[in-house]
Amino acid sequence: MGQIKIYPPVKLIIGMITADISLFTSVGQKLRERFGAIDFQSGVMPFDYTDYYNDEMGQNLQRQFISFKSLISADTLVEAKIFTNELEAQFLFKDTKNRRINFDPGYVSASKMVLASTKDHAHRIYLGKGIFAEITLRYYQKTFQPWEWTYPDYRTKEYIDLFNQIRKIYMQQLRESGISAPSIVLS
Repeated sequence: MGQIKIYPPVKLIIGMITADISLFTSVGQKLRERFGAIDFQSGVMPFDYTDYYNDEMGQNLQRQFISFKSLISADTLVEAKIFTNELEAQFLFKDTKNRRINFDPGYVSASKMVLASTKDHAHRIYLGKGIFAEITLRYYQKTFQPWEWTYPDYRTKEYIDLFNQIRKIYMQQLRESGISAPSIVLS
């Protein structure tokens, strides 16, 4: 029989998409109030991999990723997704239900990058309270690797390099805290 073990804390990440990059600063303060200090912030990158959000959010969408210094319990991803959905609702276009910003919360662990979603699919696991989780990237052969369901932007070298950087920060935090990461199976 397998022995139940406590899973080590994980690194909260949030991807943001908007046509108004000044919102990255506005929402950053609210995110820091909820999740603590930001320890990684990507540059602003064009989000032109899909037109899925264009009707709702506008053209010339931009993306930025952040991660937080304080590690979290993986099972709090549900609350993070609920909070970011509530935060999206605070930044709607006037007199509409259209979002001005989209948040994609998730986490990085030693072996994977997970995203939260409100949408079910065959490759997603229900976590509770209407929230699902998807393993978007796996850490394999010393880098993150996509799956067949991984979104096109998350497959790019630029994004994978960002998540590798965030993982390095995370692994250093685990070492400094004396926390052992679970073994990574390489096959």
